[in-house]
Amino acid sequence: MSENNQPVVTNRKAYHDYKIEETYEAGLSLFGTEVKSLRDGQINLVDSFARIEKGEMFLYHCHISPYSHGHCSNHDPTRKRKLLLSRREIERLMGKMQQKGLALIPLKVYFKHGWAKVELALARGKKAYDKRETIAKNTAQREIEKAIRYKHQGGG
Repeated sequence: MSENNQPVVTNRKAYHDYKIEETYEAGLSLFGTEVKSLRDGQINLVDSFARIEKGEMFLYHCHISPYSHGHCSNHDPTRKRKLLLSRREIERLMGKMQQKGLALIPLKVYFKHGWAKVELALARGKKAYDKRETIAKNTAQREIEKAIRYKHQGGG
């Protein structure tokens, strides 16, 4: 069971597809069977996003599998879920969302003091050449670290 900021799930694809500008922590409004599925790690954040509607924020396309022991009280796996942020934070995000090319995407879901939380990112989509540049930079960094380790181990 993950407790105290141990991520239940991380959206690794988000770091590949988006340039992260800012992050926010939001509470996640869930049904009981959803919490149990979440504690079992039965969640998928790929292709999910957040949107502000009528002054409230919702998470879309987040798939939480139905709980295995929750017969008739199970939930719709891809329903929209309310995110809990203060009104000031939502208004601030609305202002920033007016900028072209910004999206609100979930980076990870975790439990903090027993409450389900989502780390949201205000992110800008990367172009294909940006992705290639990032991959090249990461590969070069790994090669440098490997060479340094090799040298410190006495080989060379």
